[in-house]
Order: sequence, then structure tokens, then C-alpha cells
Amino acid sequence: MSQDIKNLEPKEVWTYFHELTQIPRPSKHEEAIRAYMVNFGKSLGLETIEDKVGNVIIRKPATPGMENRKGIVLQGHLDMVPQKNSDKVFDFLKDPIEAFVDGEWVTANGTTLGADNGMGVAAAMAVLASKTIKHGPVEALMTIDEETGMTGAFGLESNVLKADILINLDSEDEGEMYVGCAGGIDANITMNYTTMPVPAGHKAYKLSLTGLKGGHSGMEIILGRGNANKLMNRFIQHAVEKHDMMVASIHGGSLRNAIPRESFAVVTIPENRITEFTECVKKMDGIFHHELSAVEPEFTFIATPEVMPESVIDPQVIWKLVRAIYACPNGVIRMSDAMENLVETSNNLASIDTDNGVISIKCLLRSSVDSAKEDLGYAVSAAFELADANVNLDGGYPGWKPNMDSAILKSCREMYQGMYGKIPEIKAIHAGLECGLLGAVYPNWDMISFGPTIRYPHSPDEKVNIASVQKFYDFLVKVLENAPMK
Repeated sequence: MSQDIKNLEPKEVWTYFHELTQIPRPSKHEEAIRAYMVNFGKSLGLETIEDKVGNVIIRKPATPGMENRKGIVLQGHLDMVPQKNSDKVFDFLKDPIEAFVDGEWVTANGTTLGADNGMGVAAAMAVLASKTIKHGPVEALMTIDEETGMTGAFGLESNVLKADILINLDSEDEGEMYVGCAGGIDANITMNYTTMPVPAGHKAYKLSLTGLKGGHSGMEIILGRGNANKLMNRFIQHAVEKHDMMVASIHGGSLRNAIPRESFAVVTIPENRITEFTECVKKMDGIFHHELSAVEPEFTFIATPEVMPESVIDPQVIWKLVRAIYACPNGVIRMSDAMENLVETSNNLASIDTDNGVISIKCLLRSSVDSAKEDLGYAVSAAFELADANVNLDGGYPGWKPNMDSAILKSCREMYQGMYGKIPEIKAIHAGLECGLLGAVYPNWDMISFGPTIRYPHSPDEKVNIASVQKFYDFLVKVLENAPMK
């Protein structure tokens, strides 16, 4: 099935992308892809470096006659987000991605595709391998662990790269050029809990909320999609208060940078309340569908009989938890005043897990305004600290402030208009491109970001538009061939 994508144009890009799909590379598990990339660079006879944190840097000298051009860094990240449908049997540490052509798109069978950022990496590889593209000095910077901590960007040293211009290949709308991005910070929240025996006369049920769209917690937070953790919490709060429900466990969401698509809870109900409990599940399912019908046409919320748990969580802790989750800001907090239709500040209540006496909650806070990010951190902290939880805000990274006077922006805008007869849109992005961190290490860099059209990244619906890949790569080649003089 995935073999078909190698016949797409430009073949050199799609061939390398196919190879990337065959190598497991979820965040924090990039050993195989790092080794592959090092071997790739060395097989071309190019200077290849793996730095102390695992970033791979490959240098290609200027082609004859282009030695007087400024050096350009082509930058992408090696890791991908591992998300799959609940009914898909798949091991991201072992199995290759099952990519296939679906009309005008390439997508995957029940999992994320890895076009984010595999398409950018494949394009850089095609440039490095090409014997026909004219370019000045090129350095490919392939970072690790972008999706769960930007570890590679954080660990990049200031004396390694020599170029003057950075082209980030991690944007997701062909025809748009990005000149700024949001910064972010992680919220890690823990609450301790004790358990008690299941009361006599209770029956156990499993609550399952599945089928939400999820998606990228930066790019798609603006779409107002359902957050599985927030929705499950609404029902739990109601059923605890109205139907004497008790909670044994909650597991919702997974990755910090993915809007949670699913949530599951094991609960117990007094036998004499089961009828009203099951009716309440159906009623709440209807409410959720009514509220979210425009953005979430297909999801289910059901209760099914479950094996009786050994114990349930202290009801006082559950009550504090549900109130704190209700109070926790989620979704779009503020839109930007500087750019139209740009989210300035948001929070993603990403995951909730109960295990071994500890409730663990993870959020990702984003903002293009540092003071607003700090203020949101106080709001999230306050919601949970009032519930006697421990809150740790860490992993913060800076945003990338737009420079509308950028020389590479001016050059790219003119070249794009010349090639395609229209002026590209100039935007900032509500996501954590590595440019903010990389620009702090190399403040002399002139930076821009562009890429092919990718939809629904960080979800099993992820897909990349085939025609946009050709346009993206042709434009990248044009930019390299017209690199500015030193």
C-alpha cells in the first residue's frame, strides 16, 4: 500500500518520505531515525555530525559558481506524534506507518502519518542528494524530540552551524509563509488520593467517550473541537452529585500537544440508581452532540458493564478534582490584536490519569505574548492549587517575534509571486516552531518557515496534499538557487 507513494512527484521527495515512514520514530524514541540520517549523510560523502543531544547536522558545500552566496540552514525535526484510533492494532516502536494515496492526499491507515515533519525532512534530504540543484553552502539541521519538549532545539550549541539564513520546513499550509510563532510552557499537575472499598450494592460501568477529532493543540485549537477530558469531567461532576456515582479510575488523552480525543472512566453506581444513570448517559450524549454538531459530527459517549474494581477513589478527592478541571481554562483564551484570525493565547488540558494513588494532569499553555503566557500559568496553577494539587510549570520556550523587514521574507515573497502569480500570505502561527529557540542561540539568523499543506496533524486523520508537495519543493529549490550574496 505505502509503495504507491514513491511514484508521486517529485519522486525524490516522496521516495525519501516513504523511507521515513518505514522507520519507527515517535518522540523520545529516535534512535533508529538518527542512525538512518547519519548513514544517509555519510553515504553521500557529506560532512555529518551528531551532536551531544542527538541532532543530526549534514553539510553540503556550495555548487561551483555559488560559493559567494550566503549559507542556508534547512531545518526540520525527526520525531513524529504517535496517535492511533482506539481499534487500530499498532506499535509505534516497531511497526512502519501504513501510508497510502487517497485521492488528492496521502494519509495513513488508522494512525498519524508523520508528514509533520517528515515532508520537510524528505525535502531537505532530496536537496542534499541532488546533483543538479544549484545552491550556496547548505546545512541540514534535523532536530530530535520537537513534539514533546523541543529537546534538540534546547540542546543545540551556538558554535556548530555556520549559515546566515534559516529555512524552517515545518509549516503546514502551502502558499503561506510564517515569520513568527507562539512560545509555550508545560503544566504538570499531581494530586494524591486514597481509596476505599466499593460500597455494597454497587454495579460497575465503564464510561467511554471516543471518536472526537482531536488534532494539533496549537494549529487546531481555534476550531473549537471537543476536549474529551473536559466533556468527561462534566458528566462525572453531574453523576457524582445527582446519582451517587463513585469513580475508580480516569484515563483521558495522551500527548500534551494533541487535543484529547478519548476519555475512559471506570465507575460504580448503586443498583437502585442504574436506570436513571443510564438515562443520564444518553441525555448527556445528546447534549454533547447538540453543542458540538458543527465541529464534531461523529463521536460516541456510552456506558457498558464492567468488572468490579477492587476499590474506588475517595469521593472528596474526586469532588476537588472535578471542580478544579471545571475551573481550569481550556481552548482559546485570547485572539491576537496584531494579526487577523491568529490565536494569541490558549491552553490544552491534554491528559488525565489515575494510577497508584496519584492523579496526573498535563497541560500545554501557549502564547505569542510572554506576559500572557505567564498570566495563564497563574490561572491554571490557581485552579488546581485550590484543590490541594501540586503544580509545576516547566519546559518553557520562547516565541519567535515577527520581523516584517526580513530580507529573506522580501526575497521569498517576490520569488513566490513570480512563480505562481500570487502574493503568498504572511502569517504567524499559534504553535511552537523551533525558530524561537534556534533564533535565541543564533540571533544573527534571518528566518522564515514554509511547507506543504498538511491537515489534521497529531491525529489519525493526518494527511498531506500531493500537489502542494510539488509546489513546496519547487519553491524551495528556487529559493536555494537564488540565495542572496554574502
